[in-house]
Amino acid sequence: MASSPGAATAGGGLEGRGGGRGGGRHETTVRTVRRRYREEELSAALHEKPRPGAARRLTEKQASEVVAMVCALPPEGRARWTVRLITQEAVRRGLVPEVGRETVRELLLRHDLKPWREKNVVRAKAGCPVRRANGRRAGIVPAAPVSH
Repeated sequence: MASSPGAATAGGGLEGRGGGRGGGRHETTVRTVRRRYREEELSAALHEKPRPGAARRLTEKQASEVVAMVCALPPEGRARWTVRLITQEAVRRGLVPEVGRETVRELLLRHDLKPWREKNVVRAKAGCPVRRANGRRAGIVPAAPVSH
């Protein structure tokens, strides 16, 4: 069987200089994978190391507490939640030591919450079904995706 450029050899490496041609791989990517394979073996070539980045500003517990707070009625004298009000109330209630408006905005976005559009997000009355904006029943409400 004829071997094509870039085909895997019996030793598990890439053969020849044309390893990155075809298959949509850039030459520098192939070079990086080859170097990692030579220096650190196969698992390092196949999987990248975790990249550094800023730590999450809210823990999962803090985020869920803020979301639960937003799903409840706003403070006395307020008709709706605003991003600014959420940040102030989260700190005042001791849910988080400090939090910025952008962090809260991103949290609401991840959970598809827009509390400033409705007077209260979750209806607390028993026997009162949750309705969509068009008046129809909400049906099964999907859980918000958890972001890590």
